[in-house]
Amino acid sequence: MTSQSAVELHRVGKGFPRSRRVAGARWWRRSHQELTALHPLDLRLEAGSTLGVIGPNGSGKSTLVRILATLILPDSGWARVFGHDVVHDALAVRRHVNRVSVEASFLKELSPWENLVFGARLYGEDGAGLRSRVEQVLDRLGLPRDSVDRPLRHLSRGQQQKIAIARSLLTTPALLLMDEPTTGLDPRSKREVQVLVQELRRDRAITTLLCTHDLEEAEILCDRVVLMDQGRVLADGTPERLGSLQDLFFRVSGRALSEADQEDIA
Repeated sequence: MTSQSAVELHRVGKGFPRSRRVAGARWWRRSHQELTALHPLDLRLEAGSTLGVIGPNGSGKSTLVRILATLILPDSGWARVFGHDVVHDALAVRRHVNRVSVEASFLKELSPWENLVFGARLYGEDGAGLRSRVEQVLDRLGLPRDSVDRPLRHLSRGQQQKIAIARSLLTTPALLLMDEPTTGLDPRSKREVQVLVQELRRDRAITTLLCTHDLEEAEILCDRVVLMDQGRVLADGTPERLGSLQDLFFRVSGRALSEADQEDIA
């Protein structure tokens, strides 16, 4: 792997047992049949670039992110982040990575400030100037200063998502994994987050992998887009080369994205 590769995957595959309801019963049980979340996948991401991964629910986007974040293990192949294997060098991988998901995990009785300090200390970020850095990030995300010390449960869903993004930025990650980061945000908040991602790429050269349902967002933020469906890559290229992502998905899958999102794959 060259020094220019931030992420490299070779034949990475992942499956999960299916669950089904037994006829006449009130409980679920696992069957021996497996749901393939990722078919063998090859992928390479250049350092400092922004890759958009788009596709419907069940396409494999979140599974890909969780493998790179060392939250789950691949069943086959290997994946490396800045040269570190996600299975054998998981601790080293975590030092380079931070993740923002659609459902952020917090201690809801604590304030944003307390949650952010806790997250920063886990990554060894502490000391003088941390409070100022927290306030600067929150200002850039459009959060009022008086929200910093209120219990997190009093904040809206959109405000909590902004706190999750702020938490990831405080640790200055080399690889930022964003899994539906603007879901649930109002248009203004969504745009503020998008501008911040653009600034991070320009000012810090952070490598970003962005999973999103928002095709316009992918076109705005990403210099390369991977289109996935049912664990397979259907297309890979720049937004300009791929053209209309909505039309492309329909051409290669035979379905509209909205229809694919509603399909039950369980």
